[in-house]
Amino acid sequence: MIYKNFSELVKKVKTLPVRKRMVVAAAGDVHTLAAVMNAKREGIVDPVLVGDKAVIERILGEMNENVAGENIYDYPDITEAAEFAVGLVRKGKADFLMKGKLDTSVILKAVVDKEKGLGRGRTMSHFTMFEIPAYHKLLLIVDGGMVPYPSLEQKKDIIINTVDTLIAMGYECPKVGVLACVEKVNPKMPETLDGRALRDMNQNGEIPNCIVEGPISYDCALLKGIAILKEFKSPVAGDADVLVVPNIHAGNIAGKALTCTGGAKMAGFVVGAKCPIVLTSRASSAEEKYLSIVISAAAV
Repeated sequence: MIYKNFSELVKKVKTLPVRKRMVVAAAGDVHTLAAVMNAKREGIVDPVLVGDKAVIERILGEMNENVAGENIYDYPDITEAAEFAVGLVRKGKADFLMKGKLDTSVILKAVVDKEKGLGRGRTMSHFTMFEIPAYHKLLLIVDGGMVPYPSLEQKKDIIINTVDTLIAMGYECPKVGVLACVEKVNPKMPETLDGRALRDMNQNGEIPNCIVEGPISYDCALLKGIAILKEFKSPVAGDADVLVVPNIHAGNIAGKALTCTGGAKMAGFVVGAKCPIVLTSRASSAEEKYLSIVISAAAV
């Protein structure tokens, strides 16, 4: 299964037999609650809200929305709110976690706590999905949000995180392109060496359940005609599901170029922990937050 757009994914999630329980840390934020209540109305999640209860209830009242009192926990201190929210997931009282009105560093500190957190001993990475008008299906660009300068082993973890999540969402054998500016290995370009090494890991079974190609250029990965002109033959050419970028800067720039000037929609969450973690930025729209909730629910 592959998804052409977010609408198809939303439709799929709405058919799931059980609503997912999502806990929001520091939930007293208008944009966050707008997205959460939208997902609740659509039958996608049952929200659990942690934060300043008076603020949360005031915002809900202004929105003419309602959450049962037993699902709102009063923790005005943002650090305590993050720790309590993480604890609910650990105790099995929530399926996944969402960041509300607090810094990412605060919630991640609670997540990575070795005794009380949600770590699994593996690199955590950002799973970012794009609906691009000029591309025939949803595309992932990883990692543009968590690992600044990933080593080869971290890139391997990033691919495994991403592929495992796609498999959970119904994909069968995702096609992964490891990006560089050229398609041939050049010892002077470390990105090309990593691309070939990751392809070899895939072929010898170290990175399962997918097809990895590398190095591959952006145009060959997304445009079959360009790959033909360059005589670059690969199942990934023109049909990539996932693009692995060299570092966080490349991922961030690519994502902003697509959304700010390319008309793309995006959604994302952190993978590699014991549950999806929705970590949208303060500048994210209610729609982006909503879509991030949707794809997280699809991956649980």
